[in-house]
Amino acid sequence: MIQVKNRNALITGSSRGIGQQVALGLANLGCNIIIHGRSPESCSKTLKMLEKFKVNAHCVYGELSDESQLDDLIEQVKDLKISVDILYNNAAIMSPYRHDFWSHSFEDWMTSFKVNVYAMYKLSSAFIPIMIENGFGRVVNLTSGIEDQPELAPYGASKWAVNKLTDDIAVKLENTGVRINRLDPSWLRTDLGGSSADYAVEEVLPGALAPVLIENEGPNGQLFLAIDHNLNSEDFKKS
Repeated sequence: MIQVKNRNALITGSSRGIGQQVALGLANLGCNIIIHGRSPESCSKTLKMLEKFKVNAHCVYGELSDESQLDDLIEQVKDLKISVDILYNNAAIMSPYRHDFWSHSFEDWMTSFKVNVYAMYKLSSAFIPIMIENGFGRVVNLTSGIEDQPELAPYGASKWAVNKLTDDIAVKLENTGVRINRLDPSWLRTDLGGSSADYAVEEVLPGALAPVLIENEGPNGQLFLAIDHNLNSEDFKKS
């Protein structure tokens, strides 16, 4: 596995939940963190939690369903004048559960795809070309194992779109130092996953770090599972 000490990671939706855990896990390995939330205030908890690590931490903000705010978010990151070595596209929203699965609204569909797919694409287009120039980059796109649930059709379809787009981009990165992969975090007890989920959010580590720590010739366009009981957690500790 590679070292990420002094690298810089932008993690969307890292004010809480899975993104927050990924931020803590990478900071523990010496990686500098760019936190993202909907507002500056939403970043405060994660910023506080990162104080115990000897890393640089920044906050950027914006609503990912709003294109103007998404553009502003990208400018905020660029204004930091640091390289984005790791892009962790974690943020996502769950469409409303519709018992009548033919009743999903236009807004259900559009909002799901704006946040879960377009924002991922837009952020990738902003930072992957620079990663290629720098000869290094890791991009992780959160997907889902959801299936057979048309009651959540916009969410499920958006995650299949994430898979397809990740696969297609991966082809363009084959001969570069940039790797793009998907992560299924499993069903976790988060605001999105709910209180009945199988696993505590903390259990997303260390598996969620695996697609970041691969070698330059490592997996590309592949699926990683956060809940992988074959992982040795000792391998993910700061050296």
